[in-house]
Amino acid sequence: MRVVISPDHSVPVVAVNIWYDVGSRDELDGQRGWAHLFEHLMFSGSAHVDSGEHLHLLQSLGGSVNATTWFDRTNYFETVGLGALDLALWLEGDRLATLADHLAEASVETQREVVKEEKRQRYDNVPYGQAMAELAVLVFGADHPYGHTTIGSMADIDAATAASAADFFRAHYRPGNAVITLVGDVQPKDALKRVDRALGWIPTTSRPPRTPATPLPPLTGIPRKTLTDPVPAAASYLAWRLPPRDTPEFDACDLALSILGAGQTARLHQRIVRELELAASAGAQALGLIGGNSLGLAHVRALPGQDAAEATEASLTEIAKLADDGPTPAELERVKAQYAREWLTELARFDSRADAISAYATLHSDPERINRRLAEVEAVDAAQVQLAAATYLAPDSRAQLDYTDGTPDATA
Repeated sequence: MRVVISPDHSVPVVAVNIWYDVGSRDELDGQRGWAHLFEHLMFSGSAHVDSGEHLHLLQSLGGSVNATTWFDRTNYFETVGLGALDLALWLEGDRLATLADHLAEASVETQREVVKEEKRQRYDNVPYGQAMAELAVLVFGADHPYGHTTIGSMADIDAATAASAADFFRAHYRPGNAVITLVGDVQPKDALKRVDRALGWIPTTSRPPRTPATPLPPLTGIPRKTLTDPVPAAASYLAWRLPPRDTPEFDACDLALSILGAGQTARLHQRIVRELELAASAGAQALGLIGGNSLGLAHVRALPGQDAAEATEASLTEIAKLADDGPTPAELERVKAQYAREWLTELARFDSRADAISAYATLHSDPERINRRLAEVEAVDAAQVQLAAATYLAPDSRAQLDYTDGTPDATA
């Protein structure tokens, strides 16, 4: 297990953050949603900890505990007072070492239902809830590691059993596939001893190597789909294949999409929402991924009762203008300042700093890169942003998902 320590003695608390190098991109056929299911199962009890006790013990001492799942990782994190650090580490060690042998069918059944209800509430029964799942297929294809979202499918979640979940755990949850980061009121040597005492005894093996990701070229042919749902207003979602995260090309794409769609001063909002009054909202962003490609997104939501086609065409025009003319100095300065503010805000907090360190240790084998990120982004110039827009955000290289309002006519 890789261990990273970042001492900060400003307050007597410690953030404990573990990244396991497993996400939805590692799920095989029939396992869609299992990485996220395991985020829940990790709190279902282990050899010396009852179901829910991990949360209860740390929260009763004033700590905060949570976990998340993404395409590229599953992370578990708690922020506790210094006096609870050994308990937090022991709890992590107990479930890493013994959870697979203590999974019960009742626990798996309970967490299956929790995950399925989350899917209903956050994806199936909310307006535009299927957008990411549909775009993932349009952009990457259903068979690509990024061709499905972390929430998975009801059928695959239902198929999980205690035995199959234990096999998934043993394949991915092992010390050699994890990074643990401590940020807070600790001394490095003492912190390392504490981690070694709690987790160092667990046998480790390397998991089977992941097949290297092959970068996909920009899309051709404009893959497209229309959904007719009872949504508040018609909308269009545009998506592009981008380079992998934290490369100069990705950073240029990220800045380009921020110029286009990050906030009310961005081009799409100013032009389409305020000047032309074609849409209620418009925006754009980049989602950084490590496995060969990232994802670029833009959206427009029409005014109630109107079609989104005109707003979508206006968005494509603005994207083409950025590729033709490049950003203005003021625009580039603005989005770099936004990035710096958000980055420094994250690093100022113990929990999010620990998460960033774990991310760079896991995905790039370079936790100290967090100290260079602002310089990397600042080094991107206007010509690179213009080239990124022309190369990766071309209108003909997009996928498009359109929503039309399927609400029955109340006067019919």
